[in-house]
Parts: sequence; structure tokens; C-alpha cells
Amino acid sequence: MKILVTGATGMVGAAIVNRLVEQHEVHALVRNESRARSVLPAQCRLVPGDVTDPSSLEAAVNGCELVFHAAGLPEQWLKDVSVFEKVNVQGTRNVLEAAKKAGVRRVVYTSTIDVFQADVHQSYNESIIDPAPKGTHYERSKQKADRLAVSYLENGMDIVFLHPAGLYGPGPSTSPGINDFVADLIRGKIPMLLPGGFPVVFADDCAQGHIMAAMKAKAGDRFILSDAYYSLVELAGIVHRLHPIKKIPPVMPLWFARAFAVAGEAVSSITGRPPLLPRGQLTFLLWQARPNSDHARDVLGWTSVGIEEGLSRTIAHLKEKGLL
Repeated sequence: MKILVTGATGMVGAAIVNRLVEQHEVHALVRNESRARSVLPAQCRLVPGDVTDPSSLEAAVNGCELVFHAAGLPEQWLKDVSVFEKVNVQGTRNVLEAAKKAGVRRVVYTSTIDVFQADVHQSYNESIIDPAPKGTHYERSKQKADRLAVSYLENGMDIVFLHPAGLYGPGPSTSPGINDFVADLIRGKIPMLLPGGFPVVFADDCAQGHIMAAMKAKAGDRFILSDAYYSLVELAGIVHRLHPIKKIPPVMPLWFARAFAVAGEAVSSITGRPPLLPRGQLTFLLWQARPNSDHARDVLGWTSVGIEEGLSRTIAHLKEKGLL
């Protein structure tokens, strides 16, 4: 089968490409061919293009039966917030429009757990999409992109939705997210842990969930992909067991974390440099809601590695890349 993967050099996209290349003809949409060739398997075909460039998408999707739309802008803060709309919303529109014109059989769309409604500390599943705008430009752009995909679904396009938790594992880079946290923790660069935590999913498991959904799901179905929720203290403790560190850092007081986030964004608005702690990131950490992946496990037969196995592979990967 001929398949297009957007966002092929990101954590999700690269893992999908690595899973698919042994059995399918995979086209990877990439902006930088030299960088892409260094992180993607030789069997895949690199297609120069960008989700913000409709003409490049039309060429990339030609002849493809299946599209994995994993491209997106995951940053929690940007000085130019219009980029979120350009990439996450208009980019999704461009991909769906190109797929529609090319007669693609199915689009597998990487959404986010942020689109769901859940109270603090509560468990949630795919049943309730939050109608209220979330607190950050990133979240609102992903909500808008998700609604856009639903509109194409309602007009006859076959789309399935995947909602990954926080990604970690071997991949093209350490940053952003959990890989970066693990590396900095081991290198002693984290003086204090932030309060709260987040749900996680191993990148290869996330890719497998996408592929299972492509092959087994009904049009319009949604699947949360999450192994489990962990506080940053719990994650630090697991890392310490796998790769002993001098000490587990203390937890930053909540009042200080909030003040630090506000002050950091004020400085960033002047310097243009990302804050160390965007307010949106802190809000997500404090949400502490638990996504439930039973639907993916029951319908797709999806499984996930345990956190110790996943972090062990991640640490080995970071060492192999000379990052530890």
C-alpha cells in the first residue's frame, strides 16, 4: 500500500514511518531532506513539502491510499501565536483537502487528549469533547483543527482520530517533553521538580495504535493512547532506579511555580525567547486528569509497554546518541 506520513521527522510520525516501511511504500513529507535522511529509514521515500503549502501536498498525496496526518506544532508558547493557526489548523485543512481531491481512502489524524473534557484529578475517555476553548493558543488550535476534521468526516471523508498522551522514547530528538526531562534529570540540570504530572505513552506504542486504527477502526472513531498517569516525582523515582542520580530534586511550591510562569512569559514577550515554564504547561501539569485507553485496548487490541521498560529503552537511546 502507498502511504503518506506528514510530520515524519516528529516523534509520532517517525515512529509510524519506522513501523510501516517493512510492508508498505511509505512517502514521508519533509521540510528538510538532509535532516530527514539522518533520522528516517532508507526504505522510505522523502517528499519535499510542508503542510502549509497546498501545492506540495497535492504532489505528495498523489496515488496514496492512506494518509497519516501527524504534523503539528506542539509548542506551548510562541511569540508569534499566528503560527499555531497556520500549522495546526490551516495545515490540517490543506492535508484534508489534498486527500479529498486525490481520493484517499482514509486519513488517520493525530489529534490530542487536550480536546476532551475532564475535571481535575478525574478519569476520562473519548465520550465528551470539550466545547469550551482551552487556555493556550496550542490547545485552542488543536481544538479547532479537530472540529475541522469532524466537518470533513460529516461530509463523507473517512477519518479516524488518535489522541496520544505525552510521548517519550527513542526518536529524532530529545526535546520537547519527557525525553528532555529524563536527560536533564540525569545530567543534574533540574534543581526543582514541578508540581503535578501527566499521562505518558511510549512512541512506538503510539505508532502501533495509529496503524491498528488505520486497519481496524470505523470511520469517525476516536482512540486515546495512554499507558498511565505519573507525577513528576514518580517519574524521577523511576529514572533514579534505572540510572541512579545524586538525588531526586524537591518539588517546587505551587505559588512559586505560578509566579515563575507569569514572570517568565512577561520576560519572553520582550526577548522573544521561550519561557522556561509556559503557563499552559503548568496548567496541564496541574490538570492531573487520567485518560482511559480501554477503547483502544478493547477495539484495536492495543497494548503498551510498562513505564520502566519504556524509560529503560529511552535512557539507552539517549546514551547511544551521546546525550548522557
